[in-house]
Amino acid sequence: MSTANPSPLWRPTDEVVAQAQVTKFQAWAAEEHGAPSDGGYAALHRWSVDELDTFWKAVTEWFDVRFPTPYARVLGDRSMPGAQWFPGATVNYAEHALRAAETRADEPALLYVDETHEAVPVTWSDLRRQVGSLAAELRALGVRPGDRVSGYVPNIPQAVVALLATAAVGGVWTSCAPDFGARSVLDRFQQIEPVVLFTVDGYRYGGKEHDRRDVVAELRRELPTLRAVVHIPLLGTDAPEGALEWSSLTSADVEPVFEEVPFDHPLWVLYSSGTTGLPKAIVQSQGGILVEHLKQLGLHCDLGPEDRFFWYTSTGWMMWNFLVSGLLTGTTIVLYDGSPGYPDTGAQWRIAERTGATLYGTSAAYVMACRKAGVHPSRDFDLTRVRCVATTGSPLPPDGFRWLHDEVRDDLWIASVSGGTDVCSCFAGAVPTLPVYIGELQAPGLGTDLQSWDPSGKPLIDEVGELVVTNPMPSMPIRFWNDPDGSRYHDSYFDTFPGVWRHGDWITVTSRGSVVIHGRSDSTLNRQGVRMGSADIYEAVERLPEIRESLVIGVEQPDGGYWMPLFVHLAPGAVLDEALLDRIKRTIREQLSPRHVPDEVIEVPGVPHTLTGKRIEVPVKRLLQGAPMEKAVNVGSVDNVELLHFYEKLARERG
Repeated sequence: MSTANPSPLWRPTDEVVAQAQVTKFQAWAAEEHGAPSDGGYAALHRWSVDELDTFWKAVTEWFDVRFPTPYARVLGDRSMPGAQWFPGATVNYAEHALRAAETRADEPALLYVDETHEAVPVTWSDLRRQVGSLAAELRALGVRPGDRVSGYVPNIPQAVVALLATAAVGGVWTSCAPDFGARSVLDRFQQIEPVVLFTVDGYRYGGKEHDRRDVVAELRRELPTLRAVVHIPLLGTDAPEGALEWSSLTSADVEPVFEEVPFDHPLWVLYSSGTTGLPKAIVQSQGGILVEHLKQLGLHCDLGPEDRFFWYTSTGWMMWNFLVSGLLTGTTIVLYDGSPGYPDTGAQWRIAERTGATLYGTSAAYVMACRKAGVHPSRDFDLTRVRCVATTGSPLPPDGFRWLHDEVRDDLWIASVSGGTDVCSCFAGAVPTLPVYIGELQAPGLGTDLQSWDPSGKPLIDEVGELVVTNPMPSMPIRFWNDPDGSRYHDSYFDTFPGVWRHGDWITVTSRGSVVIHGRSDSTLNRQGVRMGSADIYEAVERLPEIRESLVIGVEQPDGGYWMPLFVHLAPGAVLDEALLDRIKRTIREQLSPRHVPDEVIEVPGVPHTLTGKRIEVPVKRLLQGAPMEKAVNVGSVDNVELLHFYEKLARERG
């Protein structure tokens, strides 16, 4: 790809650069730890990966991380997998998340918003009090360090309280959103055998109430390790027999007691999408998440006590955990529970306006949906407080950058970020002191030696390669649950390049240090030996107003051939006639290359996604190769299983 220097879409002012936390951190680290004082972010990043131990020591000092028992050294063992961070140290994540209560007791820690779009505050002192009360009750129920505590809860204040109380006692938190069906939840929770389940009676979405009491009853039957079930009456129903009432567990005025746990003590379990098998149960540590999120939220997102942090997410996605960590920087976090597009497509902008969000995070898909729907955020909403719009979930197409710039504000910091559930953080993305170029992530994160490699392990610049990370990050999994010999963990990231994390994305690292994400490498399109990412095709095709969404698959044929169909879900009223077919093919030929032109364009009733909204490519490819449904996909991980029958039928007809 060409990285000839176009002019940036946005460049921070001298004042923004001077006031940024990362600028102040660099000046301080230069004095205290020998970091380079000149050369800006690029020099700081180089130092952060070359002097990894010193950098992470500096992060803990800058953010005043409290170690009741000090560490012996920063990195005991730096080999991957298995790096040992801050051996000997003890810490508690929840203690740090509640620190702002000491100085800002009556200010809001949380702003809770439902589909009425009215914000309800929870103060720092009340959050701390509820956590203290619930932590004491969990201890009374026999919850001990290492015990698992689960939540079948939406993005509500009670979910944050439950997570923090669990961390306070040294328990291990895990959650699923209540739109997950029983099978999907059991595929996750049965692996980790929780002792407590927090659950709602239902949830509201799209203006309707959804009763989940039958699902809760099934979870109780199928999770024999449960000692207690806590009922949160979101829809106002009575607690089922044998369940405890949320209000009775959180009403006491008790100072929280924070268990001192080892740095690598498990904090929570997150889950991979699990589209082709049981979801991987990914365990991350209290200390690792604490220091990684302080770095990411404090230095990269530039968040502090004056900010309000809103990210549209659910409790079944790692971005919820990331959002909760906004509390670590003393930031007010905005919890929205409801449909992203209710009562209209502009809903998220209305919430950003009403909560005074300074950093608003969403999905690239939502930005593109707003563009197609003709939403005009700056005309219809007061977004003067929003200084950054961040996107993740999939690469933000160039048209998305232009739309945000034109329709929100021309001095808007646009942060497209990319990371993964696997590290619950970003590999590359937001840097407040760097310019933004259309279609590019600003830079790799501090302490993250992100590179693009060819198949032989040679670093590439301005060429597409595998996303690798050559040094350990504190938030990398400490293990997978029920993976006693570590083989599943090893095979997930380290089977291609020994000792080097291979994430499974195609990226380009440009000669100016920015990053372009091209999509998943496990669903790579390989035409005549030229590899390409599916994201490039989606970006081109979905500019056409007739295309609501698309899915491209490359299928190796038994005879050695290669079939590359493009599936299109059309906008209402659109027809896949010869004229549209011709425009689709011409768009791809002219904007990408003749090699990218699909063999067939096929209209579909819809594109299937994971429960967190990502297009399902590999399972569809398996179906098209003739694999039976039960072997091709874990149906519990799919948002609409009915859509898969179309691809299954197509495979039979072609077979």
